[in-house]
Amino acid sequence: MKTNPDQASLTSGHHVSYWTDSVEPIRFTPLNQDRQADVVIVGAGIAGLSVGYNLAKSGKKVIILEDGYVGSGETGRTTAHLSNALDDQYTEIERYHGIEGARIAAESHTEAINFIERICQQEGIDCDFTRLDGYLFLHPTDQPDTLQQELEASHRAGVLTQMLDKVPGLTKDVGACVQFPRQAQFHPMKYLNGLAEAFIRLGGEIFTETRVTEVSENEVKTERYSVRAADVVVATNTPMNDLFTMHTKQWPYRTYVVGVKIPKGSVPAALWWDTGDQESKWITQPYNYIRLQPLDDQHDLVICGGHDHKTGQADEEGIPETDRYQKLIDWVKEHFSMATDVAYRWSGQVMEPLDAMAFIGKNPGNEHIYIVTGDSGNGMTHGTIAGLLLTDLINGLENRWATLYDPSRITLKVTGDYLKEAGNFAAQLADYFSSDEVKTVNELERGAGAILTSGLQKIAAYRDEEGALHTHSAICPHLACVVQWNADERSFDCPCHGSRFTGKGVLVNGPADSDLKKVTIKS
Repeated sequence: MKTNPDQASLTSGHHVSYWTDSVEPIRFTPLNQDRQADVVIVGAGIAGLSVGYNLAKSGKKVIILEDGYVGSGETGRTTAHLSNALDDQYTEIERYHGIEGARIAAESHTEAINFIERICQQEGIDCDFTRLDGYLFLHPTDQPDTLQQELEASHRAGVLTQMLDKVPGLTKDVGACVQFPRQAQFHPMKYLNGLAEAFIRLGGEIFTETRVTEVSENEVKTERYSVRAADVVVATNTPMNDLFTMHTKQWPYRTYVVGVKIPKGSVPAALWWDTGDQESKWITQPYNYIRLQPLDDQHDLVICGGHDHKTGQADEEGIPETDRYQKLIDWVKEHFSMATDVAYRWSGQVMEPLDAMAFIGKNPGNEHIYIVTGDSGNGMTHGTIAGLLLTDLINGLENRWATLYDPSRITLKVTGDYLKEAGNFAAQLADYFSSDEVKTVNELERGAGAILTSGLQKIAAYRDEEGALHTHSAICPHLACVVQWNADERSFDCPCHGSRFTGKGVLVNGPADSDLKKVTIKS
């Protein structure tokens, strides 16, 4: 398994995904002077670049700022399903948003796939884009009625699904499935690189290794310079400009991925998903999601994700982060009998909105700040939808998708789930008084981190591979929760809202907007 020695720039985790390993990332110069534009975008993932490309095509002068490289956030850690079979399923979407809301969800995700296909053709982007079918089948804890209900709900939403007696491609018989036609897959980093080049040709500018420290109406500040603009778009997976409001509507989950070799051509390409663990303690009911990817002349990869948990809370199930990969490997080998060696493993972060739909539109309380967040496991299509929707909103055009994705919306039917997640948040605040993972820093081995108490302070301690000790306050600078050590990605993760920091205290993911504070303790 390949790992990332420069976690803060190349990718947001210690493990390297297949996508970041197989394509050289695009980097641009850092911002080196104050600038002005029509629109400034924070984040160069699929959402930021999709918005930037469409705005530039409409005639806007656009600047994109990225603290790492193009795609170094969660876009490079996805499994890159392009699907209108949404992870919360149409039965739930219809319950929250009605039949018309479900239709708009289906329409917008279908158009996102079509848009990516058109742009690949128009801009000459070779990113392995492939049309294929997807298959939804039962998790062992679920009931057969679930498939029938989803079939009927998807029909009401306008998706041309059908029921099959058996799941094509799997060597284990798992029963019937709902077939979703004309789904797609691609190589997300190849697509992003091509989209970035097209954006530059349209007159756009990208500045990488440029950390944004403050977002306000009409201005974005970095550590040294600023960009003024009529409108600002924050496309950073979770909004770093918002202190509290949006973080009461969505919650961070860690998801795991393995890439397992199979003989080339032994399985027809498809997308597969199960209906999720109905006995899970998490309201998201984590599910397995699977696709294929050509690897070399002899092998394809089965890329399988799942075993999600609330960020920083793997211990709630008694399953350490590092053990979750083996569960995925076992699943792959059970359902694809020809599977052999494990080539990749990585994890990513998913923002789960309480009502199943992403938040794309004006940030609550702002007239000229727009956000993209709440990807809910469909980040590739949600990010593309943002490119279409926000371009219309910024240009003053009506868009029939706007109400469904409005960040200011209130969905009363999620009250029970909200109370459960709010209770979880309160429990994490109380973690300040929990017992320490180690008593002294002398217990830390190279490459290991832990939380301990020194006087009245909670300390995030990490010993690097050279043996040097790094100690920081364990209090997340966002809303003062105690971070937790993630031994798998070698990061300190906030269990409240998903901020993540390297072992050396460097910010990797928001909503925090600064590093962990350095402290000195006695060993």
